[in-house]
Amino acid sequence: MVGIVSLLTLAGCGTRLGQEAPPNPAEVRAKIVRLMPAKTPDRQGWATDIYAAFAAQDIPPTTENLCAVLAVTEQESTFQTDPSVPGLAKIARQEIDRRAAKLHVPSFLVNAALGIDSPSGKTYSQRLKTVRTEKELSAIFDDFIGMAPMGQKLFGNFNPVQTGGPMQVSIAFAESQARGYPYPVKGSIRQEVFSRRGGMYFGIAHLLGYPVTYGRPLFRFADFNAGWYASRNAAFQAAVSRASGIPLALDGDLIIHGSRIPGSTELAVRTLRKHLDLSDSAIRRDLEQGDQLAFEDTRLYKRVFALAEKVERKRLPRAVLPGITLKSPKITRNLTTAWFANRVDERHRRCMARAGK
Repeated sequence: MVGIVSLLTLAGCGTRLGQEAPPNPAEVRAKIVRLMPAKTPDRQGWATDIYAAFAAQDIPPTTENLCAVLAVTEQESTFQTDPSVPGLAKIARQEIDRRAAKLHVPSFLVNAALGIDSPSGKTYSQRLKTVRTEKELSAIFDDFIGMAPMGQKLFGNFNPVQTGGPMQVSIAFAESQARGYPYPVKGSIRQEVFSRRGGMYFGIAHLLGYPVTYGRPLFRFADFNAGWYASRNAAFQAAVSRASGIPLALDGDLIIHGSRIPGSTELAVRTLRKHLDLSDSAIRRDLEQGDQLAFEDTRLYKRVFALAEKVERKRLPRAVLPGITLKSPKITRNLTTAWFANRVDERHRRCMARAGK
């Protein structure tokens, strides 16, 4: 799947590489070292793992692409393989208590379960009080789920640590992209995400492993935070809103995944069915391609923009920053996808300046 990216640059301009000489690995690694922040420990090691991820996925190591990866990594972890999270012990206990309350499990039973000795020799409660990183927390939950009966009741097979590693990539995404992973898996893909090599491999896949037609890297950074094609889909939602007069949240979600029930975007599009000359089933069929580049070739996409531009009497953007407020126990401020994308974009521009581009 990711090999198609070799035909596209970061900005999606479609430059073919067949006429270019293959990159020299030593030169690429040396460039990565030069582009990284000077105070980063073990820059050679980072460069080796980053280059290996590019090579394994057939992603061109252009300056734009390298700077994109470095910018996201600096924003997410300041080049720490397993960054510490302030207040993580409190966050973890709150998550356990939240799930217990949801399942009507009395707190004294939760406390008793956490008082059981874990495989490390310490009780789960003792380990939770000193946890600093998501890797440590993930391991605690894996032990708790596997060893304590209360762990199975509270979490089943669901480990609430959902992101990890130096690029803070989704573990679910990594598991879906496990085929082709070039390293021997030690334990599980989840555990690989918390390593430098695994975190960078899957983070680079998430950032650059799909083709886009964006004119600016800013929108790829937003997609890294909000999901593939979120910026493209948010622009489509804005066009639907202009054509229909129905306000829509520009969140990039075109359908309710896993359900046939129409969401707000689908319902708004249906009000335009006569103007679009499309049936409800045809609308749904095209919307289901919202996680692919091919959505841009659908009748729905083209006709919605044509109708909206007729109403507005001007060309509308094909990508906008999704209007999403970031929600996570780790986030203590009012942050948005736009904030994240702009911060990464600033780092990307500084990296490009260091490269002399």
